Amino acid sequence: MKEAIKVENVSMKYEKSKVIALDNISFKINENDIFGLIGPDGAGKTTLFRILTTLILPTQGSVEIYGFKTTKDYKQIRQFIGYVPERFSLYQDLTVYENLNFFASVYKTTIKENYAVIKDIFIHLEPFKNRKAGKLSGGMKQKLALCCALINKPKILFLDEPTTGVDPVSRIEFWETIKKLKENGITIIVSTPYMDEAKLCDRIALMFNSKILNISTPDDIISNFESNIFKIKSDNNSYLKKILNDFDKLFTAYYFGDSVHLAISKELAINEEQIISMINEKNIKIFEFSLIAPTIEDCFIKYLTNG
Repeated sequence: MKEAIKVENVSMKYEKSKVIALDNISFKINENDIFGLIGPDGAGKTTLFRILTTLILPTQGSVEIYGFKTTKDYKQIRQFIGYVPERFSLYQDLTVYENLNFFASVYKTTIKENYAVIKDIFIHLEPFKNRKAGKLSGGMKQKLALCCALINKPKILFLDEPTTGVDPVSRIEFWETIKKLKENGITIIVSTPYMDEAKLCDRIALMFNSKILNISTPDDIISNFESNIFKIKSDNNSYLKKILNDFDKLFTAYYFGDSVHLAISKELAINEEQIISMINEKNIKIFEFSLIAPTIEDCFIKYLTNG
């Protein structure tokens, strides 16, 4: 499979603040993949996007996109990439159509010439084409930003947390759009803090505190998870979490919604009855106790707590 992006030993340190935003990052992205950067705010995702899209230079390391180096070939790279930043950055006082026409002119093309690329998205914007961008809903702003990023028919599309702050229905629609773009031959790099979106990517990089914890397919990361996960609901989850973590070094307990997830190394010979008995001895009432399949979020937390 053809390689689209190669990142080698990239670090980024902001001299004034002394903050290390990226710490020796290396990975490759194949052409026509949906590649996800998964991690919380502050993990380094946006800094990495700015380097990949030639907006800033790394402190050290190199990035190649289809053989072009971001440090010296940025003009060529910008001709075949599209970028939707985390924050809505289009012209609020221009209409939908005016924004789109402006971006088309920047790339020396026209809306008509590349309409086929944005047709399935723009059809939702058509009734609002004369409305100012600042007056659009969050979902419609997202669609407009995506149209503007696609108007130059890019080979690679960068989407920085595109579903943050978007309603659940729009999130689902957006991922359906991403899948269609992939079918049209576009390589997509998307960042998100939502762990459930990781399963929608071909490959993912789990990021935290300027580093990459693991890179693989979502299925491989889950299948290589070396702990059993128990979902527990009780009348005192905070106390439950404390006593489980204090019980054994091979126990890792953490909040997961309205329950506590308990990860136990498969090396530890302990059964469900023993765990329940231990909890009951602490006068904690259990409402639910079940062995469940791990999620990407479980894997992520395991990497943080155990390395």
